[in-house]
Amino acid sequence: MMNHAGHMTTSATLLRGDWLPRPSVRGHLRSYVTPFNVVAAAILCIGAPVTVNRFVNGLAATTNLTDDVPWGLWIGFDVLCGVALAAGGFVMAATVHLFGLREYQPLVRPAILTGFLGYFFVVIGLMYDLGRPWRLPFPMVYSPGVTSVMFEVAWCVALYLTVQFLEFCPAIFEWLGLRRWRAWAVWLTTGLTVFGVLLSTLHQSALGGLFLIAPGKLHPLWYSPYLPLLFFASAVAAGIAMVIVESMLSHRVFRSHVEHHDERQMNRLVLGLGRAGAIVLMAYFCMKCLAFAHEHGWHLLRTPYGYWWLVEMLGFILCPCMMYAIAARRGLVWLVRVASVVTVLGIVLNRLNVSIIAYRWDAARRYVPDWQEFVITITIVTTGLIMFRWIVNRMPVLHDDPRYEPVH
Repeated sequence: MMNHAGHMTTSATLLRGDWLPRPSVRGHLRSYVTPFNVVAAAILCIGAPVTVNRFVNGLAATTNLTDDVPWGLWIGFDVLCGVALAAGGFVMAATVHLFGLREYQPLVRPAILTGFLGYFFVVIGLMYDLGRPWRLPFPMVYSPGVTSVMFEVAWCVALYLTVQFLEFCPAIFEWLGLRRWRAWAVWLTTGLTVFGVLLSTLHQSALGGLFLIAPGKLHPLWYSPYLPLLFFASAVAAGIAMVIVESMLSHRVFRSHVEHHDERQMNRLVLGLGRAGAIVLMAYFCMKCLAFAHEHGWHLLRTPYGYWWLVEMLGFILCPCMMYAIAARRGLVWLVRVASVVTVLGIVLNRLNVSIIAYRWDAARRYVPDWQEFVITITIVTTGLIMFRWIVNRMPVLHDDPRYEPVH
């Protein structure tokens, strides 16, 4: 065979691939110019100097937080919402490894990865929010108050972040080819799942307990002695919804990784999660109604905050619950996905209502986040998406490594 220069091309050359045209440096760089990369680069270019400003000049230079309002967007969204939306990890791990529903195995690793990254960036968000971020471990090791909710949350989040990393280790070891280490990590799966469910139950509810000490600051429609139970129930609903949303997006973005999936089987799994979502949301709705009745706040429904509370209750809890039920009954996969998106928005709305909108509701001067707070929050979310994409493109997350038996 002759090449373009008229020289004979040997079979060894063909096997090496030396005859194949190599892309130029310009062509290689051009392959990175995608809509996602362009938007992400723009966000990071804006977020980087704002981050420098935050850590060089302090909180006052980048936030509208005050001594009266020490918690703002970074706690309300980055922490409270981030922890709730990362609950899919313990929900799916318990479903497969404790309840024995093995058919949901394809959804476990993506859920655990989402949960791990969610908790990791919750810690990053806390670094921004704390005036002295280097003292983040102090509630755990220095003058611990074992009756403090902060003490429990700090330990539970730190331990659960470790548990989720260990739960994801089989995928890492498969990627690295460490067969023996992978076998040990798989052997620990059930124990880690039990420990993770215990930790999640504690800290998901404890986040609601943080607001029990503020009955005069949080609006009566959102304040309840049952806040820990409500936070846990809503976190389970958020976890189920996020698994559905994540699988929907992954099947569009990472098509080459999921092309081997049986679409009919995945649709059955989505419908099954939809049935679970309907049950959990109905239980959450009933608990919210009982908490409201316990506080005798009927007269508050005729106020602007009352109308807003009804929007949350009817539009973002009851409505997606009915959508889940109808979709599961009629086999409408697309409706399950729509209901999941609405559920995620509803949980985010609830957390923002408790931490920002309905907090200090009667104050003369209300807290409004500074634009730099929004920039940092968007930067954290974007960095999380970049890391998720990087890991999925390299490790067996959405597909099984054919060299190993699936984890059961």
